[in-house]
Order: sequence, then structure tokens, then C-alpha cells
Amino acid sequence: MATPASPNAFEQPAWQVAQVLGVQVAVAADVLEAALALKEQGGGQIVTLNAEMTMAALADPALGGAIAAADLVIPDGAGVVWALKRKGYRVRRSPGIELARQLLVEAASRSWRVALVGASPEVMALVSARLKKEIPGLTLQFSVHGYQSPEQWPGIEQQLLEARPDLVLVALGVPRQETWIQRMHVHQPGLWMGVGGSFDVWSGAKQRAPQWMCRLQIEWLYRLVQEPSRWRRMLALPEFAWAVLRRG
Repeated sequence: MATPASPNAFEQPAWQVAQVLGVQVAVAADVLEAALALKEQGGGQIVTLNAEMTMAALADPALGGAIAAADLVIPDGAGVVWALKRKGYRVRRSPGIELARQLLVEAASRSWRVALVGASPEVMALVSARLKKEIPGLTLQFSVHGYQSPEQWPGIEQQLLEARPDLVLVALGVPRQETWIQRMHVHQPGLWMGVGGSFDVWSGAKQRAPQWMCRLQIEWLYRLVQEPSRWRRMLALPEFAWAVLRRG
């Protein structure tokens, strides 16, 4: 049987925790409901898990530790959903980009303070302007691009902590965003979530895969066509499938 999620929660959470190759992942009827329940319990770190990240977590102790310590790990990738179904769990793929957008809408309706961290200066400027226009009532309290010098980060981090936002979306890439959030969110309120390339899509700098590809769960193929340089990273997909099959 799966165990209750989030050791930081004092109440029964809205999800269970399963394992995929030893990496935790939530089994929830509704990931938005689970995220909102986490917020009610004081907040925490949300991780979006796919096959590539699972394999990276097995090879990188820092990333593996960040995912193990996270409060809610959602099944972002088709491979993770497939692995869970092999274990008897009925679960849908929950793309992180969609959950993040839903949380922004919730933030506007609940008067949450929102912070955006990461991406390029150009993308951050575009995404900040677009989100304010597309989500009426959104309180964008803090935004900073990810191309800062090492000397600037301590001051930026202090400003962010002093702002005490209710929702922090971080686009610094895997594994940096996960390990950075793990360090930053301790004793902080709100939800902290790594969003990868979501800012690029929301800004219009990149296009998400067509809906028919998303439905067929081959969004990874569209990303590979857009960014052929990702082919080495995609080798993790057959490695993941073989590892799942070996473990039965």
C-alpha cells in the first residue's frame, strides 16, 4: 500500500505516495486539489517528475535528495504514468505547465502574492507582462531573470525571502531549480514549484506541442524536433523503460 504524503503535514493529505524506481511520486485524483491542500497545510515544494528526471535523480544524489524531500511530486511524464499503471495505480499524466497555470489563476482569485524566478531577461520581461494581462487580478510581487552573476544571487534570495510570497514558480532548469527550491523554501510559507521551460512557452518564445501530440503522450517528440540537441538527454527514455521492466 502507498503511504500518506508529506511528512510535514499534520492532516491527512489529498494524495498517496508511490515509488517509481525508488523515486517518490504522488497518486492523486486531482493534482490541483493536492497542491491547494499542501498550501493550506503551510506550503512546500512541488516537483514535476518525468522519466528523464527520474533517471537523473538516480545518478545525481543532490537531485535525488531534493525530490525525496519534496512535499508533492506529480507525474508529469508519460513514462512515469506508465510505470505507475504497471504497479496497479490508476493515474493521469499531470503536466507541470498546466498545474502551474492553474495555480496562477488560483493565486489571482485568492489574492496570493506571486514570485517568478528564472529564464532569460527577455523571456522574463515578456512573461511578466503577458501573465498580468491574461490573468486579471494577479499580484506579481517579485520577478527576476535567471542570468545573474554569482555575486548577485545572495541579495536576490534575501529579497525573495523577505517578500514571503504565496506562490513561487522557478525556471532555472533541472536539477538547479529543484535543489535551489529545496534550500530556499525551508521555513517559508507558500508553494514553491520548478517549471522548467514554462516561461518560454507562456512568453511566446517557444511553442508547446499540439494537443493531439499531448493526448498521445508524445510531447517529448515535439520537443526533440524543436531542440535536436536534446537527443542525448532523450536516451534516458529507453533506459528508464528498461529499468522499469527489469524491476517487474
